[in-house]
Parts: sequence; structure tokens; C-alpha cells
Amino acid sequence: MYTWLIWTILQGTVVIAMFSNNAGSGVYSLATGTLLCAFTCILSIKNGTKNITTFDTICLIGALVAIAVYIFLKDTLLSIILMSIIDFVGFLPTLRKMYIEPHSETLAMYGLFAFSGTFTLLALSEYSLITVLYPVTLMAINIIATCVIWWRRKVGTPLSPRT
Repeated sequence: MYTWLIWTILQGTVVIAMFSNNAGSGVYSLATGTLLCAFTCILSIKNGTKNITTFDTICLIGALVAIAVYIFLKDTLLSIILMSIIDFVGFLPTLRKMYIEPHSETLAMYGLFAFSGTFTLLALSEYSLITVLYPVTLMAINIIATCVIWWRRKVGTPLSPRT
């Protein structure tokens, strides 16, 4: 649940930052991704696992700090770097969950998000660290997720969560 909330917050902020830095139509897929993250977050609040750890909360606080840097310091590059790092760190609770419960995650979704990152990069109007770093981070996260889910399912894991 926290990962999806973190991704919604960060990705929404990145969309605003990239749009204001002439990223062009490459922002559209990230905006769509933000809506999908928000929708998944809402579903996970209702149906997801509730094993929230202190680490999960620290990741959420980190996401909020990155947004504060963007809003108050007006330093887009520093914000994008922080948001990329925090987005990856925010992924770690889900990585832990998908390692333990790979059948609780949707392999195709992560695979398609990894693949769609290529089109996001190709659709950018300007290429700079500000416009490229976050989409590359998302691609890396989704590639890792796809590989972990696929591998853990292949080596065999229980269909139900461990207690």
C-alpha cells in the first residue's frame, strides 16, 4: 500500500516538474502511470496486505521530503534526483513483498510498465537529466520487479502469504 502511495505522490510531482521543463509528450505516459498508481493504491487500501513496517513509513516520509524540496527550494534537478532515489527506496517494501508472495503481484503489469518506459523516453521533447532520470528509474524498478516475480514463481513459492 505504501509503495503505491509513494509512487502516486512522487510520480505526480515528477509529471509537474517534467512538464514545466519541456519534456513534451513523454509526460503523458507518466501522467497515466500516476493515475494507475493512485487507482492501485486505493485498491490496496481496501484489498491489500496490511503488514506496514517502520521502513515503509520512513520511505513515505522520504517521499514527502522530496516534494518539499521541489516546492520550497525550487530546485527541479535536485528534486528529480531525490524523487528517483526515494522512488527506488519506496519500491523496496513491494520488492520484499513480491519476493515472499510473488503470486500476489501481477507479472504482466510490471513487464508492460518496463516495456512502456522505452516509449516514454522516445517521446521526450528534450533530453536532460531532469527529463530522463526518473523514467529510467521507473524502467529499472519495473525490470527488477518483473525478474523477481518471474524468478520466485519459477523456483516455487507458496500461493498463500507466509505468517
